[in-house]
This record gives sequence, C-alpha cells and structure tokens, in this order.
Amino acid sequence: MKVAVLGAGAIGAYVGAALHRAGADVHLIARGPHLAAMRQYGVRVRSPRGDFTAHPRATDDPAGVGPVDYVFLGLKANSYAACGPLIEPLLHDSTAVVAAQNGIPWWYFHRHGGPWDGRRLESVDPAGAVSAVLAPERAVGCVVYAATELEQPGVVRHVEGTRFSVGEPGREVSARCLAFSEAMRAGGLKCPVEPDLRGDIWLKLLGNISFNPISALVRATMGQMCRHGGTREVIETMMTETLTVARALGCEVGVSIERRLAGAERVGDHRTSTLQDLERGKPLELDVLLAAVVELAEITGVPVPTLRTVHALSDLLASRSAA
Repeated sequence: MKVAVLGAGAIGAYVGAALHRAGADVHLIARGPHLAAMRQYGVRVRSPRGDFTAHPRATDDPAGVGPVDYVFLGLKANSYAACGPLIEPLLHDSTAVVAAQNGIPWWYFHRHGGPWDGRRLESVDPAGAVSAVLAPERAVGCVVYAATELEQPGVVRHVEGTRFSVGEPGREVSARCLAFSEAMRAGGLKCPVEPDLRGDIWLKLLGNISFNPISALVRATMGQMCRHGGTREVIETMMTETLTVARALGCEVGVSIERRLAGAERVGDHRTSTLQDLERGKPLELDVLLAAVVELAEITGVPVPTLRTVHALSDLLASRSAA
C-alpha cells in the first residue's frame, strides 16, 4: 500500500508514522523546518501510550512521489480549493482521498439520498471550487478523535485518543475502506469502518462547532471552558441547536450533551486546533464548522440564534486575523 500524507502536520505526521510502522510505503508531504526535522530525525511521537520514532520518506515535491493508492489529506479544509497542483501528481484512476477534516465535508450530500441528494453547500464548496479539485467520487470520509499538537518541528505530542473512523459517502462498506482500516490498525490506531459516517461527523462536530470558535474568542483551553459556568451554558446551547439541525437532516447522534461535555472536560487544558491556528497567525477553519451548519439550518428551516451569534463574532475574528 502506497500512501501520501498531504499536509503532514500534527495529525498527518502522526498517522503517517503509524502507517509506516505497519509496513506501508508512506510519503509525508510538508515544508519548512518541520520537513527538515522529519528528514533528519524522523517523526518523533511523544505519547502517554509510549514514545516512538518512525522514518517515513518526507518531501515537499508531490511530483517526486507519483501516484499512490491513498492520499491522507491533512490540510485544513480552507486549503482544499487551492491544493490542485499538490494533489494531482498523486492521483491515478482509483486513488482514494481520505479527508481527515473537521466539520461538514464538501462531499456531505454526495450519494446522500433523499431531497438533498447531490446538493452543493456554498460555505464548504464555494462555486464548486473544492469539488473541481477533489472529486467526491474519490472521497473516503474520516472523523478524527485523536488530539495532537506539533510540539516542535518533527515532534508530535499525542494528547489522547487513537480513533479515526472512516466511511463511504454512499454508506457501503467498501474494499478500499477495509484495506485502509487494516493498515491503520496494524500501526496501532483504531480505525472502524462506519456504514454511515455522517453520525460520527455530527458527533465530532458537537465539540468542534462550540469549543473551537469559543476557544479562539476567549483564548481558553478545553478544561477552562468546561469549568466556567457561563461559557459552559453557551456551549450547551450551541450543541442543542446543532443536534436539532442534524435531526432535521435525518441524523441522530447517539451521545448526550452531558456525556460529550464530560469527555471534553477530561481532555483538560488542551488548546483546540482553532486556538492553535490563531496563536500562530494561520487562517481559521470556521466555514466548515459554523457557516456550514448555519447554511444547513437555513435549508431545513431550523432556528439557530446562538450559532448565528457566535458565527458573526468568530467570522469577524477570522477576517481580522487574516488581515
């Protein structure tokens, strides 16, 4: 199995290191000091499950890698539309793109069935720019439950969680999903193949849609937000509105808000990826988290006043941080 990790940051490098340990032919695509460190020292993983170092190939030139069986897409979703020159050299006719993104993916309504089948969401696929680069037919969805941070170039701090759920937009359990799952499990990760991944998407989104923008607005960690009464109440309201949108789309999330909050509190003083991006001056990945759900609320006629308020505030923050 030949795998390219396009966007080998904290999550991408962690997955690439695990797949390399499983014997896959892994190529990490990165740049700058992080790339230099991985070339010289390998990917150094620091984890409560045990530290290890892996030495997959690392490059900044996808053309030198050539076509692969799987592209593990570790880029932020707001980079997808512009990634054509990077991903095209990696593709052959049957290359699968395993998109490890937060939020609502560009393929969400691909083979969805029902009245919204094939519908394009402007917030995540503006004017079809993402679909033009990443054909929905190639997409294998991936919901990441692992928390990692790039501690320094080439060093990944694994905080908690090893689950990477995968699934087809069309809900079948495919051979390509099973093969990828087997390789991930051989590398020490959990990788269940879900018949309907959309349930996992909404489950993960419950946390991302609330904790991520709030953490950036108030510069707080997961634990701090959970322990502050007023902030916790806002987050609960955002989660309730999100579940209402999910149900309107025919998707039930089998976890209570109380349990989701308890799980987040156990993570402790971990900074969300949005807060990390803000601190590093990077663009904020909020369209797929908040704007997409507000758009889905408009489609389904669900009122989401708190989501709209937090979206307005975080959208201003995102525009100012990008200036």
